[in-house]
Amino acid sequence: MSDQYIQVKVQLEQMKTLGEEAGRGGGDVDTEEQLPASSPAASVSPDPPGIISTSLGPRPRGKGRMKPGKDAQNTGGSVVSAHVGTNSNRQETERSLHIEGTEKILQGKSETNGNCVANNASKNNQETRREDGLKPARRRRPVTVDTSKAKTSLEALKISIKQLKWKEFPLGRRAACDIYWHGVSFHENENIVSGQVNKFPGMVEMLRKINLSRAMRTIQELFPDEYDFYPRSWILPEEYQQFSTQIRMVKENDATLNPTFIVKPDGGSQGDGIYLIRDPSDLKLMVGAQAKQGVVQEYIQRPLLIDKLKFDIRLYVLIKSLEPLEIYIAKEGLTRFCTEPYQEPSQKNLSHVFMHLTNYSLNVHSGNFVHSDSQSTGSKRTLSSVLYRLAAKGVEIKKVWSDIIALVIKTIIAVVPELRVYHQADIPPGKPGPTCFQILGFDILLMKNLKPILLEVNSSPSMRIEHEKEVSSGVFEFVPSPVDEEVKVGVIRDTLRLMDPGHKRPSGKSSQLRAGGFDHKEEIPIETETQDRGSDEGALPSLCLKQVYPKYTKQFNYLRLVERIASLFIRFLGVKGNMRLGPTAFRTFIRTCKLSNSNFTMASVDIFYIDSTRRWSGATTDSREAGMGLQAFVEAFYSLAGRRFKSLVQREQVLSLLELCEAQLESQSGGEDRRSVSCSRALPRAVKTQTLGPNNGSPAPLRRAASQDYRLHPRLKHRSLRANVEN
Repeated sequence: MSDQYIQVKVQLEQMKTLGEEAGRGGGDVDTEEQLPASSPAASVSPDPPGIISTSLGPRPRGKGRMKPGKDAQNTGGSVVSAHVGTNSNRQETERSLHIEGTEKILQGKSETNGNCVANNASKNNQETRREDGLKPARRRRPVTVDTSKAKTSLEALKISIKQLKWKEFPLGRRAACDIYWHGVSFHENENIVSGQVNKFPGMVEMLRKINLSRAMRTIQELFPDEYDFYPRSWILPEEYQQFSTQIRMVKENDATLNPTFIVKPDGGSQGDGIYLIRDPSDLKLMVGAQAKQGVVQEYIQRPLLIDKLKFDIRLYVLIKSLEPLEIYIAKEGLTRFCTEPYQEPSQKNLSHVFMHLTNYSLNVHSGNFVHSDSQSTGSKRTLSSVLYRLAAKGVEIKKVWSDIIALVIKTIIAVVPELRVYHQADIPPGKPGPTCFQILGFDILLMKNLKPILLEVNSSPSMRIEHEKEVSSGVFEFVPSPVDEEVKVGVIRDTLRLMDPGHKRPSGKSSQLRAGGFDHKEEIPIETETQDRGSDEGALPSLCLKQVYPKYTKQFNYLRLVERIASLFIRFLGVKGNMRLGPTAFRTFIRTCKLSNSNFTMASVDIFYIDSTRRWSGATTDSREAGMGLQAFVEAFYSLAGRRFKSLVQREQVLSLLELCEAQLESQSGGEDRRSVSCSRALPRAVKTQTLGPNNGSPAPLRRAASQDYRLHPRLKHRSLRANVEN
């Protein structure tokens, strides 16, 4: 008996033993939790000549025993590959035999008596694939989505999952899912340690009216011209006196001026609590014994009208990741119309909400609200139908669309610094946790001169695809809304496609989109990660989401100065999970960056810290611990920059101080074996690259590159910046 024959026989005996163990061990095992039902058998690795290789399928359900077929014998030195799978219902064994050298595949079912029944269809299919040089198709495991917390977006989400042929878990799942879809907040499920969640920690807090206004005001100090799309705002009640004084001075200087203001409660939604005023004395500052938190903003008095009606745009924006920052914009959106013809605000019509407020949740209760199945008529229409109508009147739609893209990117750049602080507090580096993405709802108003104005940003935009309709007198029920379904299902479906964990992230630069004006039917080149579609995605339309960042990095990266300040803040936070800087950590920051001198001693640093922190102590309601928050740190940083670089304008002051701090930190972090400062945490590699520039050289060239990138842009006109943004 040859050594080769003995080796073959031993391998076959091992195959029998494994098959019997699989039959005995299959009881009470939920294969859906362990291995998805659609998972293919493990691939067979190539073996040396003369060896039989085996591959066992997943364990069967139930306690049925698998009976292997008769021994296969190796004849003529041929190599036999056996693939054995099990079926608990019929206790049959599927087997494919590949005889090397003949390029033939014998495939069939082995019954309990060991007789083999050939499967000619499979045989022909496998032979064709092998002749063409193709590997047998492997069907990928369906992506799992936990929809137990989806709330009002559930119906659109279900349709999207069905179109993608993924697997939904409406009641949750004991094992981990690939994607978790929350209705409102990241914290709706506290036990997620892997997968992806459709919310960022801190996004709800960051997009409240007060915090958004503060973030916009902080970056407006450095870039006032670039951020003129956000109305002037005052925070209530703390800035009531400032607001009253400024309005009184305006009226004293010009008696003909009588501006209108809109008041928005901090936590309000769907138009709740919004009202218009023309005099500070009309403000409702108290609710019982408690002061009302909110903002008062300049009212935009010259809106663009269609059919004599005021309207706004609801645009859906996906933040795919914070680090690196990736932003996508839906090419299709909604336009929501008022239900009463517009008139300039006056004391008589200030209370006419159906004339001045575009909120759908308010106007739907108007007797003039028109539900339409058409995308271009009614009180809710698609964005493309409105843009086409404007284009027919000679409006340059390309410029309007590029201005909207610029508004979205700039707004997200303004809120990202605080989001990064929240993110590191809930998911510190090195701690198990999910990755995050989020769909935001931007509410944008077009002025008569077609300039877009940001009204607000919604962290949880409604994804409901039905609307309430009075079917008979006093009887209301929800009926499908074709316009909502057309827009929202596409946004959710394509968001899921972009977040598909089975697709690899692009290794190089993303493909560039075709230049040109807005075209709803224009096909968007799919990013690298979405080009490799599975067979289940072949029938899906092209993505309705278009990448705008980092695609337009060159136009907008110079605006990310506050984010670089946030990187310094996070580095010195020290204990994981902190959101506030203590006095010791602040002293460490000053000492490490060598910002103290004879005129600014460490004793002065302590006084400076106390004063800066005290000014912000009552400004934020969310304080997990005492100390200096990011907004207070940014204000202190601006002040330090002004002290050190008095001869420069504020933007140059901040940039110069940033370069100085980053250079000091870079020089001190020389080698990985050197101990860093006691209260610091090293920046992630990607943050350093982004902060100091794309080069991998010494600190000096990196700083020069960052400085050059910034200084090129102030010379550009604002109008030319917008023109550079393609559709």
